[in-house]
Amino acid sequence: MTHRPLSHLLGAFLAVGSLLAAAPAFAADPWPSKPFKLIVPFPPGGAADTVGRLYAEKLSLVFKQPVVVENKPGAGTAIAAEAAAKAAPDGYTLSLAPAGQLTVLPHLNKAIPYDPFRDFAPVSIVASVPYVIGASAVTPAHNVKELIAAAKKAPGKLTYSSCGNGTLCHLSGELFKNLTGTDLLHVPYKGSAPAVTALLGNEVDLAFDTLTVLAPQIKAGKVKGLVISGKERSPLIPDVPSASEAGLPQFDVNSWFGIVVPAATPKDIVTRLNQELVRIAQSPETRERLSRGGLDAVHTTPDAFTKTIRDDYARWGKIVQASGAKLD
Repeated sequence: MTHRPLSHLLGAFLAVGSLLAAAPAFAADPWPSKPFKLIVPFPPGGAADTVGRLYAEKLSLVFKQPVVVENKPGAGTAIAAEAAAKAAPDGYTLSLAPAGQLTVLPHLNKAIPYDPFRDFAPVSIVASVPYVIGASAVTPAHNVKELIAAAKKAPGKLTYSSCGNGTLCHLSGELFKNLTGTDLLHVPYKGSAPAVTALLGNEVDLAFDTLTVLAPQIKAGKVKGLVISGKERSPLIPDVPSASEAGLPQFDVNSWFGIVVPAATPKDIVTRLNQELVRIAQSPETRERLSRGGLDAVHTTPDAFTKTIRDDYARWGKIVQASGAKLD
């Protein structure tokens, strides 16, 4: 009987052990190999849901896997954010994060169950919508210059509605006050619909809200469009000047929506997701479908998205502190 040297036996055991250790890696399914979930922090309907469902539809075609939209409204979007932060970091749970969720809510609620910087890996901003200042039919101001003059003539007399305390509707009004040295009286409502209804009923003088919300009323002649935030006019309301044209270049307020994943998601998956989101955003069909609601298709690198979050977090933090804004 031939006896193999101990060294040969040891080598054989090591080889078998190596094969067994490597087996799970070879057995693992390649990504993507199962359905995705896209968390949307608002109920069905509305701008956020429209954006989420459009990108879910396009990603499902790209990856040949279902992308199921899961609406998780509540707690000012904190419920959805918590679910996204605690999801498995395997690239199969995506979250549509609105600007307020990552840059405003953390200033308003120190007890929120997520950290906007530590718990998420930003993938790309995918859409944005500018803000508009609308005036009621009986408000004497017809442009920003007249609005500022009227506000300074009677401090605290002109009123503006918003879609709620601590929302970007509210904070865009506070930013305007900060930039112009004016005093407007804030009247919060529970959502854009009642805020605009108040404007139409001449219960308030002004409303700060998105292009999506105010454009139909301006086009119908029921609301006077005084200015649209940013550097460019919108083809939806071409007669309304941009903030830059009106001499307020710092009134640059955009409500953006981005896709984020749990922080520990592998970088190669984040990169792949970013590449596909960029392609989708660049599609003429995507741009056209979003533009119907006043939204712009946007794409960024993960690093650029991270910078936007940090910059907006710092910016809105100052406005929240100066205004004393609180949640409803």
